[in-house]
Amino acid sequence: MESVDKHVVWHHARINRAQRAALNGHRSAILWFTGLSGAGKSTLAHAVEERLHELGCRTFVLDGDNVRQGLCADLGFSDQDRRENIRRIAEVAKLMLEAGIITLTAFISPFQMERLQARQLVAANDFIEIYCSCDLAVCEQRDTKGLYQKARQGEIKWFTGISSPYEVPLHPDLIVETGRDSLENCVDRVMEFLAVREVIELPTTRSLTDEYRRF
Repeated sequence: MESVDKHVVWHHARINRAQRAALNGHRSAILWFTGLSGAGKSTLAHAVEERLHELGCRTFVLDGDNVRQGLCADLGFSDQDRRENIRRIAEVAKLMLEAGIITLTAFISPFQMERLQARQLVAANDFIEIYCSCDLAVCEQRDTKGLYQKARQGEIKWFTGISSPYEVPLHPDLIVETGRDSLENCVDRVMEFLAVREVIELPTTRSLTDEYRRF
């Protein structure tokens, strides 16, 4: 990838992130949901957004399918295109972080290196990697579009979990058992973790600190 032209300089806005956080009443952050197709990433991200909205938080979900209809419409599903897809999303999420928004991204993002690069774009406490853990068999049972079946029949190339690898996060900030737990319980875990990370405030923040300290 070509480096940024030396004549292109970052313009510092007169209104900064801290001022936006004060106006919003919460800190901005990037919630990076990763997992296999059918693991429930989008469902969980949107459910968490609804809960955050009820608290008056400013949020936005960057969903894999939606982004590929515009920003990444020129990309396919080869390993190279997947990496570029994640790079673009990470840069957009970084801008939204500066805008004071809690940004939820729902992408398979199968490669450890690309997730690491996304994390390194921002400060350590601003990026929360959430692994949606779900067995492949359960993901296939949930597949209403029949994509897994088509992939096993060779009709879809580079399908994660079948013909393309998924690298399980080694040290995610939070693991949610989307293949086993109810959606409500998964949302509760994410909300509690956000409180511990001081992104939002919940009445139970203090009692939750010890439980999440190991992540």
